[in-house]
Amino acid sequence: MEKLIVSSSPHLHGKTTTASIMRDVLIALSPAAISAVVLFGIKALIIISVCVATSVLSEFIFNIIAKRKQTVGDLSAMVTGLLLALSLSTRVSIWHCVVGSVFAIVVVKCLFGGIGCNFANPAVTARVLLLIAFGKVAGGAATNFMSAELVASATPLAVIKDGEGLLPSLTDMLIGNRGGAIGEVCAIALILGFVYLVVRRVITWETPVVFVATVFVLSLIVKQDLTAALYQVLGGGLLLGAIFMATDYVTTPITRSGKAVFAFGCGIITVLIRFWGDYPEGVSFAILFMNILTPYIERLCRNKPIGGVKNEK
Repeated sequence: MEKLIVSSSPHLHGKTTTASIMRDVLIALSPAAISAVVLFGIKALIIISVCVATSVLSEFIFNIIAKRKQTVGDLSAMVTGLLLALSLSTRVSIWHCVVGSVFAIVVVKCLFGGIGCNFANPAVTARVLLLIAFGKVAGGAATNFMSAELVASATPLAVIKDGEGLLPSLTDMLIGNRGGAIGEVCAIALILGFVYLVVRRVITWETPVVFVATVFVLSLIVKQDLTAALYQVLGGGLLLGAIFMATDYVTTPITRSGKAVFAFGCGIITVLIRFWGDYPEGVSFAILFMNILTPYIERLCRNKPIGGVKNEK
C-alpha cells in the first residue's frame, strides 16, 4: 500500500504526441507542396518558405515576449504556415504572406492560449482575412503549363460562375494543369495525402467524405449535370479544405456523428456561396463559420453513457 499512487486521469498514455501528429500532416501535405513548386515554379517555393518561416518565427517571438514555454517544437506552426501558403495564389506578395502568417499564429492561435485553445483554424481564418482585406490576392492564378486560351480564364470556378471562358479537362483538373491556389490544383496529390492520414489514423474518413459528397450531390441537384458537379468537387479548395482544414482536432467536433454534421454544414455553405454568393469559392468561409458552431454541434452530438440520463443543462 505504501507504493500506491493516487492521480487524476488519464492513467494510460499513448505514444502519440502533438509533434508526431503534425509530422504526419506535414508528410501528407508534401505531395501538394511538391506539385505546387513543379506547377507554379520558384514563386510557389518562395510563398511556402515565407509563410512557414514567418509562422514559426511569430510563435517563437510571442512565447519569448509572453514568457511562455517554447512550443515551436510541436511543429503546429509549420503546419499552419504550410496550409496557409498552399491556399494562396502566386499573385500574393511577400508582405501578404507575412501579414497572413502573423495573423494566423499571433491573433488566432497564441492570443487564445496556444494550440488546443483557438476557436477557429488559424490558416483558414488568415486566408479569409487576406481574401476580404486584399481582394483577390488569395484567389487563383495560372500554372506555368497552361495554354494561352486557358490562361485568360485561369480559375475553373470563376469560369463556371461567370459563364465565360474555357474550362480545363477533367484530366487537367486531376493533375493540376489549371488555375487556382498553389496547393489546391493537383487533386491527385491531395488524395494521396488523404489516404496517408487515414491509414496512419491521424484523421477519420467521415469529415472529408461527407464534405465532398455534400458538395457533389447539391451541385448535381442545382446544375442537373454530372460533369458540372465533378468540376465543383475538383475545382477550388474543396479537397484541400476538406482533408486538411475541416479535420483540425481543436476546432471541429470530436464525435463521429458530430464530424458528419460539421462536414454536412460545410458542404451546404460552400454550395450556397459558390452558386449564389459574390465569391466563386466558399470553402474557407464555410469552415470558419462551422468552426464557430462546433461547441453547439458537440453538445448536440455528445455520446450518452450506457444507462445514463441525458443532462439538459
